[in-house]
Amino acid sequence: MLSQQAVNEINREVNKYPADKKQAALMAALSIAQREIGHLSTEVMDWVAGFLNVPPIRVREVATFYSMYDLEPVGKHKICVCSNVSCMLRGSDEVIQHIENRLGIKVGETTSDGEMTLTEVECLGACGGAPMMQIDDDYHENLTSKRIDAILDQLETTNA
Repeated sequence: MLSQQAVNEINREVNKYPADKKQAALMAALSIAQREIGHLSTEVMDWVAGFLNVPPIRVREVATFYSMYDLEPVGKHKICVCSNVSCMLRGSDEVIQHIENRLGIKVGETTSDGEMTLTEVECLGACGGAPMMQIDDDYHENLTSKRIDAILDQLETTNA
């Protein structure tokens, strides 16, 4: 299911824990699998469960609890807008509306070219820079419409 390189990477994570605590590597294993496959299908989650010798329901509990895991295919770039209290009070609704208008999609959708998926998440832990969003592994804080446009322009230029 996964490449040997991904399996080796998961094994490195497993080896960080005592032999009887393989399940401690669950989140790392899910991240590695998602990075390789693109999302966590039922088959991928079942493979991880078997590999770590944990019940499949445990894997699903973790995968559905954390917003960093995707159970469906997403675009090449995942835009996560924080909507928790600090961000909400500082305009996350307007951020989401601006991105929806700019990209022509709604929260939970992917652009027709498969490049960008817009999601709303509970908290990204950067309250001091609210409102904020995460695109792939990068945080962008103190968002304004102008700043969002510059970020998206740069992302689109990089993809061209």
